[in-house]
Amino acid sequence: MTVSTLFLLQACASPAPQPMATPVTAELGAGGRPVGEIWSRSPVYGSKGMAATAQPLASQVALDILKQGGTAVDAAIAANAALGLMEPTGNGIGGDIFVIVWDPASRQLHGYNGSGRSPRGQNLAELKSRIDALKAQGQLPADARGIPSHGPLPVTVPGTVDGWFALHERFGKLPMNQLLAPTIDYAREGFPVSPVISYYFDRSWKFFSQRFAGTPYLDNIRSTWFPQGRAVEPGELLTNQDLADTLETLALEGRDAFYKGSIARRMAGYFEGMEGGLAYEDFSQHQGEWVEPGSVNYRGYDLYELPPNGQGYAALQMLSILKNIDLRQWSRGSAEVFHYLVEAKRLAFEDVARYYADPDFADIPLNGLLSDDYGRQRFAEIDPLRASPEFGPGEPRLEGEGDTTYLTVADESGMMVSLIQSNYRGMGSGMVADGTGFMLQNRGELFSLDPEHPNAYAPGKRPFHTIIPAFLMQDGEPVMSFGLMGGGMQPQGHVQVLVNMIDYGMNVQEAGDAARFLHDGGRQPTGKHGDPLGTLYVEPGVPAETVERLRAMGHHVEVDPSGVRFGGYQAIRVDRETGSYAGATEMRKDGTVAAW
Repeated sequence: MTVSTLFLLQACASPAPQPMATPVTAELGAGGRPVGEIWSRSPVYGSKGMAATAQPLASQVALDILKQGGTAVDAAIAANAALGLMEPTGNGIGGDIFVIVWDPASRQLHGYNGSGRSPRGQNLAELKSRIDALKAQGQLPADARGIPSHGPLPVTVPGTVDGWFALHERFGKLPMNQLLAPTIDYAREGFPVSPVISYYFDRSWKFFSQRFAGTPYLDNIRSTWFPQGRAVEPGELLTNQDLADTLETLALEGRDAFYKGSIARRMAGYFEGMEGGLAYEDFSQHQGEWVEPGSVNYRGYDLYELPPNGQGYAALQMLSILKNIDLRQWSRGSAEVFHYLVEAKRLAFEDVARYYADPDFADIPLNGLLSDDYGRQRFAEIDPLRASPEFGPGEPRLEGEGDTTYLTVADESGMMVSLIQSNYRGMGSGMVADGTGFMLQNRGELFSLDPEHPNAYAPGKRPFHTIIPAFLMQDGEPVMSFGLMGGGMQPQGHVQVLVNMIDYGMNVQEAGDAARFLHDGGRQPTGKHGDPLGTLYVEPGVPAETVERLRAMGHHVEVDPSGVRFGGYQAIRVDRETGSYAGATEMRKDGTVAAW
């Protein structure tokens, strides 16, 4: 009897393998680590290049582009394209883009605002009339406030493709067809869906199948992402032939195909006849813009954010307030630290609701909002022992559950890219033009209907935006490119990550893995205001004693173990002595850091 025959007989005689048991992880707990915190893992290190994204295959796409000689901007574009295919629950070419680039050649930070504008052929009175008509038809609740989240009315011009080509023209090296080729191949042949994205697919399908039941809108949604009438499972292959065709058109014909050519005409044709939808002229007249990032110094580090119409300055305002107290006198998990962070957030967001808007339509006191004097004034409003029942906006001097993806890339030359991109709420508006393979954003929901508000809807105007890239500098040198996804969580998350690193010495990975909070409530730029005190959501890693003390201080605290509210973080930090990179991504998303 041969060995192989004996093995075969033994295998046949063995009992059939049993299915794996469903793990009851709550009974087990965390393991140990020889270095660092047990609730985190090691950062990823590399010297020649690095990419951190919310999807492992997208990180690998970026790294491949770097190895082919592409710049960090080339790799970021390629990764963003891949994420639009692989994570359409949070982003895609139907949305907007914001970017900060550190260019080692000019030794400067460059900001790009790639947000799109509202329909030029619809004024505020017409928009209100169309909303009233939807209420009368029973398509919106009679007491609904603001602009609806789905359908044609909240759709603004998508700025991502224009942003890609603007960045590529300035900082790219490889041809655009080479950057889009990996995503086109994955779209044709299929890619395995990762677990967190599968979860969000399921949420999206349940919503859209109910919200658009019996409408033609649902047909394109179903055929593009849910052909089997359900969400794809983790590991299941998903293809998107329409998106592959769209990307091939961009690779061959360039930017104008999307805004003036065949894709623009297809999108405009889809909206033709819809009340309040975009027209061809809206696409053909779109143009993003290069902007100057603003900064605030916090304990020797300069945090840079993009100015409104985004909310990046909210993070700067929080730091401007917090630098008036030394948080290090308390432990990081103490109620005192949480209290000051939350109250600083509430103060900053009152100004967000009052002042942040499209600067082409409003005078915004940008320098006043970030001044040290104003930060001290706002800090003085914090009661160190109690949560204030209500804050209002300040008076700075006028001087000269949303879904998103964030990625960061660094190359061997030292170029670093901080890029955030989104369709806004869920997968977007539900509007999928025939044969395009992507959903259009619903950013227009964030306009106010109050004609006196700086963020009031107007034709050809950019809405208030939540997505914000960040960049940290010290003494004029780059320190870290980073971001954190998730609507109003983003500026709160930026500040929490920096406090973790600067005040408490956490490494780039631990700073993102540590338990976070999200404060929700107060006034909003849309005019749909919430409870002035709001709700403080915390993750289970916040000590129970701290939760109880915060409640005793007057905060409305809820412990949320889902991870859904608290965003998703990626970062690349530079070691100024060695020149190497340390990268981080986190457990709340599917992502990885790829390096070489």
